Amino acid sequence: METKVVTAHVPLPLAEKVEDLAQRLERSKAWIVKQALAAWVDQEEERHRLTLEALADVDHGNVIEHQAVQAWAKSLDTDTPLPPPRE
Repeated sequence: METKVVTAHVPLPLAEKVEDLAQRLERSKAWIVKQALAAWVDQEEERHRLTLEALADVDHGNVIEHQAVQAWAKSLDTDTPLPPPRE
């Protein structure tokens, strides 16, 4: 796999944490940063996918009325909570 150097300035406390992790895990700082960056990118891609999915649901009218959600949320603190609202 080809690679590319990416440079970033990070706050000293974060850099020190990366160094500590690298020592504790017996890995390089580059490995720690690559793992963290890959996990963050995966998380952001999943968040984007879910956002697009949710917007498509809204476009198709698959929504729950705000009042129904509020009533359900209020009931959670009672002895007889309502079932979660459905479309």
